[in-house]
Amino acid sequence: MQCLKEEDLYRITPIFDGWNETLLWSCLQGYMGNAWADDIENPKSAQIITGDFCFFAGTPNIELIKNIPEYFSSQCILMIPQSDEWGSLIEQQYENNYQKFMRYAIKKEHDIFDTKKLQSFIERLPSTYNISQIDEGIYNKIMSEDWSKDLCSQFPTYNDYKKYGLGFVIMHNDRVVSGASSYTVYNKGIEIEIDTQEEYRRNGLALVCASKLIFECLNRGLYPSWDAANKESAALAAKLGYHLEKEYTTYSITGLR
Repeated sequence: MQCLKEEDLYRITPIFDGWNETLLWSCLQGYMGNAWADDIENPKSAQIITGDFCFFAGTPNIELIKNIPEYFSSQCILMIPQSDEWGSLIEQQYENNYQKFMRYAIKKEHDIFDTKKLQSFIERLPSTYNISQIDEGIYNKIMSEDWSKDLCSQFPTYNDYKKYGLGFVIMHNDRVVSGASSYTVYNKGIEIEIDTQEEYRRNGLALVCASKLIFECLNRGLYPSWDAANKESAALAAKLGYHLEKEYTTYSITGLR
């Protein structure tokens, strides 16, 4: 098992061919994340970790399944197997520490967004709230609270976020209460992260934030990719114009240290 340098990432790209997942692209294109393989020169098995997500592809390999690097500090990692055989190895290795569930892959379709409809969603925001693009002050507020951290967590500093990231939040009484932001980035696109403070949920704020972010992505020539963690997220995506591609198996692994 070996960690790949950026200049060697091309060697594992064929192993992930056909996997239409932007978090893989973020790593393979050198933006963020890390990759490992059973062999650098002639890899047959590969692992990519981007954010809290861990992908396995190629020939199932227990050493890669066991690999959770020291730098990984989250209490939970989401493992996504390319095949049932990889899934069986995950269950074998983490038999007492996993939960198996389904996520929902959303099709990556261009020219599906109705900008007038998005604008109408944005205009629904009540006057007691305001929407703002994430700047340094808002970035610091986001990073100071557990519920909102994932909006910017893959950008270690504001300068990193300013260079690559994009996002909007809804403020109420000078508090961040909802947001939509780039969880990760890749060539000509972002992966959207949406979070709303619990007491403000079910008020349409996520719809407003997401609409604003998608609208701005379209203005900048970026594709706003969406992957749904649950049926509620998939339903919100559908309201915004996206279409479901498929369900896929995910393992939530806890008790890492």
